[in-house]
Amino acid sequence: MNDYGERLDEASVRFERLLPGPVERVWRYLTESDKRARWLCGGDVENTVGGHADMHFQNVSLSSDDDIPRPEKYRDMPEKLSFTGEVTRCEPPRLLEHTWEFEDENSLVRYELSEQGDKVKLVLTHRRLGTADIVLSVSGGWHTHLNLLADVLEGSPPRPFYKMQAQFEAEYRDRLGL
Repeated sequence: MNDYGERLDEASVRFERLLPGPVERVWRYLTESDKRARWLCGGDVENTVGGHADMHFQNVSLSSDDDIPRPEKYRDMPEKLSFTGEVTRCEPPRLLEHTWEFEDENSLVRYELSEQGDKVKLVLTHRRLGTADIVLSVSGGWHTHLNLLADVLEGSPPRPFYKMQAQFEAEYRDRLGL
């Protein structure tokens, strides 16, 4: 298994990761605000179809002070960003899917968990991405956030967020030909 995401089509990317288990623990890091805030974003996710998926991002809080400044592309972005979504599928602790609504976009994120021995395989698919630039940002972003999830689950210090984000966005530009 390779940590890099793959482009499924013009508007979709998928990532696969093996994470320390058990599956119920990884599920909590997807759905509980205080745990999700350590690697992605805070906000409540209701474990029921039709429930809210609130996402409150503050990427500067995800890693240590030795991080680089925000890349130019994200410099004018507010330090705190919030998005909303609606849970479209929920089968605890194996499957969570929700919309991700921002600006004129209404994308769809699916997390699928399966046990692989003492590890958990996470398959994350993000669909309905509107432009090549959004595919690029989402690819670098998910790669970075999933690295942080692995760090948290392994009990390791989180790697610098913006340093990773800049590195992976540049790599995905080449890998995806964007």
